[in-house]
Parts: sequence; C-alpha cells; structure tokens
Amino acid sequence: MESRAFTVSLSKNPVVKMDVIPGHFSTKHYHTTHYLGLSNLKTNVKVASDVAVEMALPYLASTLVDTIVCIEGTDVIGAYMARELMQEGTSVVNAGRDIHVLTPTVNINRKLVFQTNTQELIFNKNIILLVSLMARGVTVNSVLECLAYYGGKVVGISTLFNTLPESHEFGNRTLFKNIEVHSLFTDKDIPGYKISSPSECEDCKEGRGLDAIVLEDGYIKI
Repeated sequence: MESRAFTVSLSKNPVVKMDVIPGHFSTKHYHTTHYLGLSNLKTNVKVASDVAVEMALPYLASTLVDTIVCIEGTDVIGAYMARELMQEGTSVVNAGRDIHVLTPTVNINRKLVFQTNTQELIFNKNIILLVSLMARGVTVNSVLECLAYYGGKVVGISTLFNTLPESHEFGNRTLFKNIEVHSLFTDKDIPGYKISSPSECEDCKEGRGLDAIVLEDGYIKI
C-alpha cells in the first residue's frame, strides 16, 4: 500500500508537504480514495512553523484575533500562528496584542466544553478555529456550536486540508453566516480524490476490500 504513496507540496513553500496514499480507506464518518499524511505538518516543529506562516497570512492585515481554538492536534501550529499574528509591523493589526491558544475538552457526555478558567478567553472574543481536516463538516459544526454556546465570535476557519465546496453552509446560518475558510490544501490538489458514505462507496460496490482504517493521525491496515 505504501508503495503507491506520492507527495503533494505547497507550490510557494515545498517544505510544506503531505504524503498521500491512494486506496480504499474508512474513517468513522465516510470512505475515501486517499489517505492524507498530515501528522508531520502538525508535529514537526520546523514544518509547523512554516505552515503557521502560510495560515496567518489571510488575517495579518485585517482581522483582530483574541483566541485561536485548535482541534485535531493542531496546537503546535496554533502557537506559531499566534506568534505570526502578533509580530511587529505597521500593517499587522494584532501587533502588541495578547493571543491565547486553546483546545476544548470532552466531558463525560462526550460533549465539547471549555473549562471554567478558560471560558473568559472565549466569551465575546474574536476566534480563529484551526482544524486539521474538513471533509463533511461534522466536527467543525460541533466546535462552532460549542463556541457559540460560550459566546465566542468566529472570525475565520483555517484548515490543513479542505474538501468542502465553497458554497458549504455551516449548521446555524444565523450564527455562522459568512465565515471565511482558509485552506492550505484542497481536494483539487489530489486528482481523483473522493469521499462518500459507505453505502455509496464505488470501491465497496465493486467488492474491493478496505486497505486501512484511518485514525486521527495514522491508520491501521486491514
């Protein structure tokens, strides 16, 4: 399976790249034609720093940011992104400001929550949501609902990989209207990339077995 792997790099910074393996994969929400190796972008300090530079660009000159909320292991990128947003410069709107980097926790009912001592960093604050992968929008919707519950104002979503159409609307149109999504890579960077429900999966219909089950930062071969 690994022998089929290829690399997709960011054209303006080849250091930022992901390994891609074509095949037949299952996640907890869908089946997909490719495994995306995103973990190095999140855990390699040098690479994560370069990723943060790219992901901070859309916000540098125009967006006030108080808090970056990180999910799916994007904390290292979030910290570097905050540093980029606070850099000195006449056109950097967050220069000299404080930016906090947070990750929600899961309570006993498996709901996303923020602990009491960090809720003040969400309420009435300008928030960037930093995500590893946006495929069906299920996880992002749950985080957005959580942030709305605590009174946060989402000023943008940044993701390493995005396969949602530009016309995608998040759950509550009143709360989440006109949220801009900024993506490092998209499905257009991978020819033939598809996701589908198990019942609509073409590989399943053709009787092809799964190659692996995809976890948050890896896979288990079958």
